[in-house]
Amino acid sequence: MEETVGDPPTSAVLLDHCHFSQVIFNSVEKFYVPGGDVTCYYTLTEHFTPRRKDWIGIFRVGWKTTREYYTFMWVTLPVDPNNVSTKQQEVQFKAYYLPKDDEYYQFCYVDQDGLVRGASIPFQFRPENEEDILVVTTQGEVEEIEQSNNELRKENQELKDSCVSLQKQNSDMQAELQKKQEELETLKSINKKLEQKVEEQKDIWETELLQLKEQNQKLSSENEKMGVRVDQLQAQLSTQEKEMEKLVQEAQDKTEQLECLKKENGQLFLSLKEQRKHQQKLEKTVEELKQQEAIATKKEQELTAQLSTHEKEMEKLVQEAQDKTEQLEYLKKENGQLFLSLKEQRKHQQKLEKTVEELKQQEAIATKKEQELTDENFDLSKRLSENKMICIVLQREKERLEGENDLLKRDNFRLMSYMGLDFDSLPFQVPTSDQGGAGQNPGLVFGNPYFAHHQEMSHLQIKPC
Repeated sequence: MEETVGDPPTSAVLLDHCHFSQVIFNSVEKFYVPGGDVTCYYTLTEHFTPRRKDWIGIFRVGWKTTREYYTFMWVTLPVDPNNVSTKQQEVQFKAYYLPKDDEYYQFCYVDQDGLVRGASIPFQFRPENEEDILVVTTQGEVEEIEQSNNELRKENQELKDSCVSLQKQNSDMQAELQKKQEELETLKSINKKLEQKVEEQKDIWETELLQLKEQNQKLSSENEKMGVRVDQLQAQLSTQEKEMEKLVQEAQDKTEQLECLKKENGQLFLSLKEQRKHQQKLEKTVEELKQQEAIATKKEQELTAQLSTHEKEMEKLVQEAQDKTEQLEYLKKENGQLFLSLKEQRKHQQKLEKTVEELKQQEAIATKKEQELTDENFDLSKRLSENKMICIVLQREKERLEGENDLLKRDNFRLMSYMGLDFDSLPFQVPTSDQGGAGQNPGLVFGNPYFAHHQEMSHLQIKPC
C-alpha cells in the first residue's frame, strides 16, 4: 500500500457498522487505463457534513476494515456547505500511487473517525483495448482462465447481493437517520436547557469554591498558628521537665548537703572560740591598718603642701628670669646709645662686660636651680603617686577585710540557726570584724571556710608609707 503526506485516521470497525449512503460516487468507470491519473467524482448528501481529516481511499474488493486501503487522498472542504453546487466534489489520484495489477478495487469515503460514509462500484486497472487482443493460450491456461472467470462470476454475484443488501440498508438507514435527526433536535433542546442549568450551577459552584478556598486559607493559617503554638508548648514542656529534673536533683543534693552540714555544725561549734580569738587579732590588725592609713593621709597632706611651696618658688624663679631678660633688653638699648660715644663706650664696655659675665653666671645659677627644682618636683610627684597607690591598696584591703567580716557574721548566724541556738544568748559576742577563721579541720566534709582567710592575713605584708 502506498501513502501520501501522513497516515489517515482508520478504525477496526466492521462493515456492518458503516453508513455507505451519506456519500455517493458518480461517473465511476468499469476500468481505468494504467499510467494515467484517475479523477474520482462524489456527491455529499444533505445530512452529511465533511470534516478536515476526511479522506477517500482505494480499497481492494473484499476489504474488512479501513486499515486495508491501498492509497488515499485528503478531501477538500466545500467553501459553502449549504450550496448545492458545492456538494459536487472531486479528488484526483496520481498515476504513480495507483495499483499495477488487474484486481477489482473501489473508492471509499472515510471520515476523521475512521468510519466509511460511502463506497463506489468495483473497477479495474487495465488497458482499454484488452478485449481486441488475440491471446494464444494453452489448454491449461484456458482452464485456469475459466476457473478464474467462475470465481469472478461468484464474486460478481456476491457483489450484486451485497449491493442489494446495501440498497436495503441505505433505505433503512435513511429512515433511521430521519428518526435520529428528530431525536437529535430533541436532544439539542434538552442539551441547551442542561447547558443553562450547568452555567447556573457552575456560577453557584464557583461561589461556593471561593468560599471554601477562603475557609481553607483561614483554616490553614489557624492550623499553622496552632502548630507553632503546639511546638512552643512542647518546647516549654520539655524545658519544664528538664527544670523539674534539675530541681529534684538539686533537692537531693541539698538534702545530702544538709546532712553533711548538720555533721559539720557540731565540729564548727567547737571552733567558735578559736574563731573569736582570731577575730580579735584581726580587729587589732585592722586598727593598725587604720592608723597606718591616717599616717599615710597626713604624709600626703604634707607632700601636697611641699609641692605647693615648690610651685611658688618656681613661679618666683620664672619671674626673676623674666626680669633679667628685661634688664638684658634694657642694656642692649643702652649699648646702642653708648655706641655713639667711643670713649664713654670703651669705659662703659668694660663695665658692661663685667655685668654681662655676672649676669651669665647668675643665669647659669638660676638655670641650675631651676633644673634642681624640676628634679625635686619630679621626685616629689613620684613619691606622691606611690603614696597614693599605697593608700588605694590599703583601702581595697580594708574593703576586702570588711567584706570577709560580713561573710563571717553571716556564716556564724547561719550556723547558729542550724544548731537551733539563740544568737543573743551565747556567752560571747560575735566580733564585728570581717576577718577570722580557724585552721583547716580535716574532719569536715566541705572544709573550714575560715581557714583560707586566716592564711591570707598571715602572709599579708603592709608597706610603710
